[in-house]
Formats: sequence, structure tokens, C-alpha cells
Amino acid sequence: MHDCQNVAALFHSRVLQTPNSEAFRYPVENRWESLTWQQTRDRVQDISGGLLALGLQPEERCAILSGTCIDWILADLGILCASGATTTIYPSNTAPECAFILSDSGTRFVFAESDEQVAKLQQVRGDIPKVEKVIVFQGTPSQDEWVITLEQLSQKGRGQFLSRSFEDVTKDVTKDKLATLIYTSGTTGHPKGVELLHDCWIYESEGIAALNLLRYDDLQYLWLPLAHSFGKVLQMAQLRIGFATAVDGRPDKLVDNLAVIRPTFVAAVPRIFEKIYAKMVSGAKEKGGWRQKVFNWAMKVGRQVSRLQQEGKRPGLLLSMKHYLASRLVFSKLHGLFGGRLRFFVSGSAPLSASLNEFFHAAGVIIYEGYGLTETSAATFVNFPGHNRIGTVGSALPGTEVKLAEGDSEILIKGRGVMRAYHNQPEMTAETFDSEGYLKTGDIGTLEDGFLRITDRKKDLIKTSGGKYVAPQALEAQLKMACPQISQVLVHGNNRNFCSCLVALDPAALKSWATQNGLTNISYEELTRNEKVREMMQGVIETLNKTLPSYETLKKFAILPADLTLEAGDLTPSLKLKRKAVEAKYKDLLDSFYTGGKD
Repeated sequence: MHDCQNVAALFHSRVLQTPNSEAFRYPVENRWESLTWQQTRDRVQDISGGLLALGLQPEERCAILSGTCIDWILADLGILCASGATTTIYPSNTAPECAFILSDSGTRFVFAESDEQVAKLQQVRGDIPKVEKVIVFQGTPSQDEWVITLEQLSQKGRGQFLSRSFEDVTKDVTKDKLATLIYTSGTTGHPKGVELLHDCWIYESEGIAALNLLRYDDLQYLWLPLAHSFGKVLQMAQLRIGFATAVDGRPDKLVDNLAVIRPTFVAAVPRIFEKIYAKMVSGAKEKGGWRQKVFNWAMKVGRQVSRLQQEGKRPGLLLSMKHYLASRLVFSKLHGLFGGRLRFFVSGSAPLSASLNEFFHAAGVIIYEGYGLTETSAATFVNFPGHNRIGTVGSALPGTEVKLAEGDSEILIKGRGVMRAYHNQPEMTAETFDSEGYLKTGDIGTLEDGFLRITDRKKDLIKTSGGKYVAPQALEAQLKMACPQISQVLVHGNNRNFCSCLVALDPAALKSWATQNGLTNISYEELTRNEKVREMMQGVIETLNKTLPSYETLKKFAILPADLTLEAGDLTPSLKLKRKAVEAKYKDLLDSFYTGGKD
């Protein structure tokens, strides 16, 4: 497998090595069905054949507008095995956003998840004249045949390989050819198309395999957006290593599915861990009495063991006995929630609070944090077994070069995983690389024994009018850990004379807190205006302020009337805060903090 020069060859090699092993598991109504690697190949061959029958040429773009599902994976492999390139589109993108991406990428064929997604394309059909055909996964064809079903495409492909080998189609696709075009979810203006080559994904698969983080006998649960590079890189690791993957992109099914699938590893974003943490802490407080005391005692014991383990030490006999009892009484319930077989989580896409990671580590749940950008094919740094330092994102994958810029310590990266360019944007591409060919990540960090610690996002750093720099993400993480009722926080203060914040509360956690505090039969919006809730939040902020230098303290705050959500345009598809979008949305509220002088 080491001489694979493109993703298609990687796939064919995997099928050849383990044809009868399980490749994928996916939901069909109320049951799960399975595909072996050989069965996957047969489905992919038909899709590739259909695209070739439609006239797809090498490196021509086919877009996928869909949530994470088995058909997304089959379509992507079908495109690559037909020598095409995949353009990814989030299902949350609006019709005009879809039109921009399809036009900018020069996409010829589009795979769409449902009639609902097709309707977006019909709405802007006049703006996307290059799109010749839409292939719907679960939907209805159109009378003019602009829209056909995936089954109809597959039928077109079934006669394509009678006179030639399926594997021969991509024999001339070299490592420097375009494989994937991912449009970053920008907070302002149009998104940028990141050109990732076959060699980017070949490198990623090699690098992940070299860490011995994942094994052939693992079972992955995959729910991350495949339109995002974090989800996509896991596909490549699977092709190289050969483990099975259960696929279901519905976030509301995550907890239920973990108990049924019982995976050995799951990749997730920090927001998922924040929600689990908030639910656990709120649940313990809600039960009260001896149950809360037992929970607190177990976490104290767990943290003692965690700190010893992080120092490479083993707990003594008494502490080991206490930890065993804590595991039986408290931690086993958490492990049961995850299915009981989980070896670890991998966290990426946004910074994970070190305190939050320690909380899970204390409960015996390992989270290996990693780091990367769309521009670096996602996985660039990662912690792994025997090489894990909480609070860092690990060390670079083999073959990746890293250095810190003089002056501001911006993280600079060079290697095979780095993008070729921003599509159709040569000037922006040139600005993104330094004179030695290193990619400017826009992130600030430190290196400690090869471990990278991210301190903040360069463009997110706040500079107060007094000239002091504040890292907002660190303050936001501390607030979330201090108050499980918080869903999202935005710390504000750039060019202002002090810092302030907007707080969005988690509806379920807030309701639980309200019940404990005698506030029943009150709506979420009324609770956000309630004086008791405000007093609770005021106390949390005042406690945090006591630990901060004066220029970082939060002088004013407001509780928002609604949670910040992806659907409302407040978050990216990977659940990161869209700072500029939220600041623009609540501009008048933020401005009001600074019109009457500071407290």
C-alpha cells in the first residue's frame, strides 16, 4: 500500500487486502446494515461508471451537498475512482452560497442528499449553468432529467467496465492532481476554496497510520460533517488502516447510537464534550444529597489519579482502591453512555479546554486532542498513546515541519498535507505563504519538547484601547467550565476601554437549574431575563474576575434571549463561534456597554 499515488489506488488496495471484512455500518429505518469492502467496491464501481457515462473528465469537479451518510462516502469514492475531484458543500449552506461554490469551483455534476437540497439548486439553477446533472440520494427525479436518482446513475454505470478494468481508470492520476475542493466557512464575504491534492490525503493516511493511534480491529463511529476536513481525513485513515466505520451524521442520534454501536473510538468537536460535562455536573446537582457528594468525591479522586498519570506516576494502594470504588459508583455510568468499549476520543476543529480534558481524564475517558486546518488537510498535530500532554495538541505528524514566526509566534507549517492553493485566488494564496513556503496558520502558539500549545487565534486576539492584548478563547473556556448552564460565550473588547461578554445559556441545563432554584413553569426566554439567573451569572463572572489581571476582567455582560446555533448563522458547521457574525448581530447591545462609561 506504500506506493499508492492516489486515493483511488488506496481504496483498491484496501479492497484487495480485506475484501470480506466489514467496511461500513449505516442506519436503514430502525436497523443497521453493513457493507464489506468488496460490496463497497461494487457500489463505488457503479457510481464511477455512471459519472464516466455522463462524460466526466479527469479533475473535473463533482459536488456533494449532503449531511454525513453512507451515500456521501460512496459518492466521494465514486468521484475519485472516476478520476474526478470532489467539491464539498455543507447541507446548511443557503441557495446563494451553494450557487457561489458551484460556480467558483466549475462543478459539472452535483450529488444532493434529498429533495430539500435539490430545491435549493432549482432555486438558483439560472446561476449555475455549468451544472449539467443533479444526482439525488433519497429523492425524486425531474421530468427534464436534470435531476436523476443515485440508482439511475448506478444503472448507467453497470455496463462501463465490461471491456476494461475499473482499477485502470485512475492509473494515470498522479499525486499532484486535485482530489478535493473544500470551501472554508468564512464569517465575512465568500468562502475560500482550498485545493487539496491526492498526495495530501495519501500523506495524511500514512502519517496517522505511523502513530499507531488506530488499529485494524477498531470500530469508528463517524458523525462529523464530511464536508469538513476533520471528517474527511478519517475516511483516508480508514482506507489505509482498514477498520470499520459506523456512519450517521444526525447529531441528535449521537448518544443513542453510541450505546448501540459500542465504538472503540470517536472523533468529536469540543462542543460535544462541553455538553456532556454540563449534563453530568447539572445532573449531580439536581440529585443533590449524598449522590452529589459521591459524585464530587469521585471527581476529586479521579483528578488526583489523573495528575499522577500525567506526571508518569502510578497511584498508591489506598488511592487505587478509592479510584476503583469511584469507577464502580460514578465513572462506569459515563463509560456505559459511550457503549462500554471506547478506547478514546479524538478532539479537533476548535480548542479543547485543558480543564475539560482533565475532567474526562479523571473519569477514565481519554481524549487525544489534535490540531490542523482545512489548508493542512486537517490532521497536522495530535496526541496519541504514550505521547499525550493535556493542554497541548500533541506533536507534528511525521514529515510535517513547523516553526513559530518571530515576534508574534504565529504557527507556520510546511509539508505534504498543506494545500496547493486557494482556488482562483492567486493573490490570497501568495499572502498565505511566507518566503520559505511555510503556510501562515493565523494561530498563535508555543512549542514545548515538540508539543504544540495553541494560545489563541491571531485574528481573534483583542487589543483594548489601553494597548493590552487579551485572548478571548481562554476566558470563554474558563467561564464554560465554571458554569455548566452556559452554552456559548463571546468575550468582546477590541479597541474598547474594557472587556465585556455575551452569554448564551443551554436550554436543558438552565431548566434543570431553574427547577432546583424554585423557578418552575417559566419559559426559556423569561428565564434569560430573570433576576435570579442574572445574579447567578454575575457571581460566576465576579469569581473569574478575581483571578484575572485588571485589563482582562469582564466589566459588563448580557444574557442573550436565545442560544447561539448553527441554524441561526451563529456557529460554523463544526460548531465554532462565528465571532464577527455574532458581534454584528448584537452590535447595539455591545455598543450599549460602552456608552455610559465603565462600571
